[in-house]
Amino acid sequence: MPANRNALIRYKTIDKCLRNRYKTWTLPDLIEACSDALYDHEGIQKGVSKRTIQADIQLMRSDKLGYNAPIVVSEKKFYSYNDPEYSITNIPITDQDLDKLNETVEFLKQFKGFSHFTELDGMVQKLEDHVYSQKTNQASVIDFEKNDNLKGLHFLDELYQAIIKRKCIQITYKSFKARNPNTFDFHPYLLKEFRNRWFIIGGKKKDENLLNLALDRIIKIEPSETEYLFRFDFNASEFFKDAIGVSVAPNQGPEEIELFIIHKHAPYVMTKPFHSSQKLLKRNAHGITISLDVQHNFELEKDILGLGDGIKVIKPQRLRRNIQERLLGGLELYRTELDEGGLKVAKNRLIHKGFGILNHVYTTKETRRIKKEMGNYLKTIPNPKVGVRGLLQKLPDLYPLIFNENLLSIIRSINPNAFLIKSIYFDKSPQSNWFVTWHQDIPINVNQKKETEGYSGWTEKEEVISVRPPLDLLQNQFTIRIHLDDTNRYNGALQVIPGSHKKKLSDSEIKVITENSIPYLCEIDLGGIQLMNPLTLHSSSKSKHSKKRRVIHLEFSSSILPNGLQFSEKEDVF
Repeated sequence: MPANRNALIRYKTIDKCLRNRYKTWTLPDLIEACSDALYDHEGIQKGVSKRTIQADIQLMRSDKLGYNAPIVVSEKKFYSYNDPEYSITNIPITDQDLDKLNETVEFLKQFKGFSHFTELDGMVQKLEDHVYSQKTNQASVIDFEKNDNLKGLHFLDELYQAIIKRKCIQITYKSFKARNPNTFDFHPYLLKEFRNRWFIIGGKKKDENLLNLALDRIIKIEPSETEYLFRFDFNASEFFKDAIGVSVAPNQGPEEIELFIIHKHAPYVMTKPFHSSQKLLKRNAHGITISLDVQHNFELEKDILGLGDGIKVIKPQRLRRNIQERLLGGLELYRTELDEGGLKVAKNRLIHKGFGILNHVYTTKETRRIKKEMGNYLKTIPNPKVGVRGLLQKLPDLYPLIFNENLLSIIRSINPNAFLIKSIYFDKSPQSNWFVTWHQDIPINVNQKKETEGYSGWTEKEEVISVRPPLDLLQNQFTIRIHLDDTNRYNGALQVIPGSHKKKLSDSEIKVITENSIPYLCEIDLGGIQLMNPLTLHSSSKSKHSKKRRVIHLEFSSSILPNGLQFSEKEDVF
């Protein structure tokens, strides 16, 4: 092993530099890097001499330390490793090192069983097994949990040094929710591992609550000139005693949690408790009921969800409701999974019948987010009416919510060349109980509004430049109606005449067909969609109860108008 700690720091620094192949390293560069490392880790202000680094390089090249480092010099000044995969951290342990490690293991084993050294048990076993496998050249007989792909582990030593030396650091951090990284001064107090993932606990400012930062989200750590803020009141045991994991709300006390675990999973929960506060309340042939005194946090929910259908929250109500919603959300991910067979059936129905229905295209969470965005927008309108035309022009933030992977798959399966030509939001509420009579949807340009029975705010044809696309162009159009509420006969679900989309019909033809046909009632679940050809005869009636029927109406085409224009959302050609 290296003779002293300073030499080890220099070897590790040289190794780190030479492994960085994105930069060319001269001898002055290595001298500067080693001087900086010694100052950061040991507070040594005196720089390293050229002779010392040259001697270090020669020693690393030799077999004396067991490194045999393949250090080469190109152009008589640039140092690098000849083997890009080489690192001194990858070399096997020497017999001398193994003997010393074995002595250390034997020494530590003397303390096993003493209460003050219980934390050492796992470490001693891990070290003993490693020494055994290296010395006998046999496979390890203990397999500890590890994650070789975990990011951020290279920051561990730097953070550890900052804590013990009480130094403020500048961290560049990007959380999973943030769009961009954030750089700030940070005062570290504790490194904590939870479920094989590392966190640093610390604070930004004196009067702010402590934060836990995941090392795998840290981008960069740099020294800070800010004076270190030491918290005399911080006690790790007290800080985490009422929480599972690392998510702690400092101003929130624990609450009583009651859980029922079925008989099959009870032994696992009893032998590996959720938390030190776990108590057995009762046991019967069906399972056990336990209590916990902990904070309600993400880790608690994750542990409960980990038992799947083997556990039930009895109280508190908020936790019970959260678990129910998350289980239902997980179930909806399976229910909203489209298959090729379902897409093919819906497409064939659209072609031959003029309409089709696909339920479970959106999850409840997705429809809730869409309705929230719509609600916020409607609050900005002085007198909101039953519909919002040009919806995606006015609310472009709805694009990623509406065009989820399912909807994009549906559009591609119907017509991969389709583009959006219209978007409207309809809100059929009890206050505006409108209805539409039997008709076909035929896009036209318009110039003035016309009020007629059953319609509100619809439009009169433009006399001079009215554009009615021919039948073959209409056949290249289709409509998707996204239902944000359950739609049935009681709140004005659409009725359609299957097969009525083959031609443009006159008013007399529409009357004859509708009077002599049995319409199909399109009842659709929340999060489902209705596909429709624009020429399919359809109507809706007034609602018979107070429930809303909110629908987003999208029209698509792959055709060009006779005058060269495309039907376009941008050009607002309705």
